[in-house]
Amino acid sequence: MKLQELEIFITAPPAPGWGGRYWIFTKLTTDNGLVGYGEVYASSVSPQVMVHVIQDVFERHLYGENPENVELMFRRAYSSGFTQRPDLSVMGAFSGLEIACWDILGKARQRPVWALLGGKIHQRVRAYTYLYPLPHHDMDKFWVSPEQAAESALAAVELGYTAIKFDPAGPYTVHGGHQPAMSDISLTVAFCKAIREAVGDKADLLVGTHGQFTTSGAIRLGQALEPHNPLWFEEPIPPDNPLEFTRVANAVRIPIATGERLSTKMEFATLLRTGGAAILQPALGRVGGIWEAKKLAGIAEVFNAEIAPHLYAGPVEWAANIQLAASIPNLLMAETIETPFHRALINNAIKIEEGYIVPPDAPGLGIEFNEELARAHLYTGKELHLQMQEAPCDYRGGNRFAGGAPPVTD
Repeated sequence: MKLQELEIFITAPPAPGWGGRYWIFTKLTTDNGLVGYGEVYASSVSPQVMVHVIQDVFERHLYGENPENVELMFRRAYSSGFTQRPDLSVMGAFSGLEIACWDILGKARQRPVWALLGGKIHQRVRAYTYLYPLPHHDMDKFWVSPEQAAESALAAVELGYTAIKFDPAGPYTVHGGHQPAMSDISLTVAFCKAIREAVGDKADLLVGTHGQFTTSGAIRLGQALEPHNPLWFEEPIPPDNPLEFTRVANAVRIPIATGERLSTKMEFATLLRTGGAAILQPALGRVGGIWEAKKLAGIAEVFNAEIAPHLYAGPVEWAANIQLAASIPNLLMAETIETPFHRALINNAIKIEEGYIVPPDAPGLGIEFNEELARAHLYTGKELHLQMQEAPCDYRGGNRFAGGAPPVTD
């Protein structure tokens, strides 16, 4: 069995675009006709450019190879360009191809991927959701309204969710890290207070920041949130200086979570060695794939760190997350995005029941990818999956981060 063909889909979810402007899916076919699907989570360059990167990585390192040889293919991609260091774009490309290899291997053996990773240790996976506007909410006002956020949180709890994430402390700017505006601190505290009052002890609060603050600024914000007992303080500073995470972790009595912008176990290693994070959030379409994430989970177990796979992408990465999550003992929870489009792309193959995800028993990733639907929603724009604003923090007029919902500008 050898890898023979590659096809790539650049798919745009319908507005408002929960999960980003586009998703990059890979389809691999072997010489004996088996097909596997993967997803690339890379957004440093345009998706049109990423297509060429993915094709190059496939042709150089995977074409003609047995999909069983995941370790060998990883070493080629990680090392062959005289790099041997994490690379967001190359590892993103490899990750999407590697996930597709596992899908093929599961189908070849008629077993789900979790069975090939050591078996199922979790019969169900605790899910968490981001807070999104309810149908009657004002889309613009929602992101700065503690009251509407509390309504959305209560609705999520009524669906069975036991953890909810929100990130009102803007802005999402290229000028990070910066000191938070006092209004950003006050707004985030107000969100925590309103949501805690709405859900009581029925759900954990997960506070995100998207790495926007200096070390001292993150400490100011984190200490202000402590009375509301969040389960985590996510990516409080930019991801490019892992040693500074330790200073935040030592000063704030909330577990530090991070990892969506990190690639391979190497970038997580410093955080684990120095106690900079207690909860790791690998994005499987970027971290190096399923096998690299499995290694990371094993290393994290030694440090009493937990894994919470990140998802701000499409449903194929979600499917890979669930296969990993079912197989690791130090799982905390997994992010999910429930939209009709997410579900339709995998023909409703993964179920959420009372706030928990049921790992599928079908072979491979356990999904049926809807190629027709993916092709019917091709992305034709020029903007990136997520884009940071150029305007700096507004210390007078206030800031906002609109939940990752990309404005329609294409």
